[in-house]
Amino acid sequence: MELLIKQVENEYELDHCLFIRKAVFVNEQGVPLDEEYDEWDNANTIIPHIIVYDGETPVATSRLRVVEGVAKLERICVMKDYRKYGVGKMLVEHMEQLAREQGLTQAKLNGQTQAASFYERLGYVQSSEIFLESNIPHVLFTKSL
Repeated sequence: MELLIKQVENEYELDHCLFIRKAVFVNEQGVPLDEEYDEWDNANTIIPHIIVYDGETPVATSRLRVVEGVAKLERICVMKDYRKYGVGKMLVEHMEQLAREQGLTQAKLNGQTQAASFYERLGYVQSSEIFLESNIPHVLFTKSL
């Protein structure tokens, strides 16, 4: 593997992010397409979208927003064939570093309950009861940066 993680710089790379999200969230997990994409998914937004490539193959993506002074890690997903190689951890750590560079000291994310142990291993703490997003059980996770 030849992994490269980077901030999306153009519409071509953003299309790769949306392709990954459609493959994971829509096709694999059954999230309705109209619930997956929102106003932050266009080339004109100022929020960073992150993408991971294996060579030229897009394999993982996420985005980072600042909500009420807290880094909000969103749309974290890794293509199925790459989930066992630490790509998700690399993605989360990269977003945390971006948040620190912006002077942020707290992070949060709405994580699927089936991924709870993954986020807990990265230092996140469950901070809510279970709630549904697109009919998938989630909890709020928080972490001091």
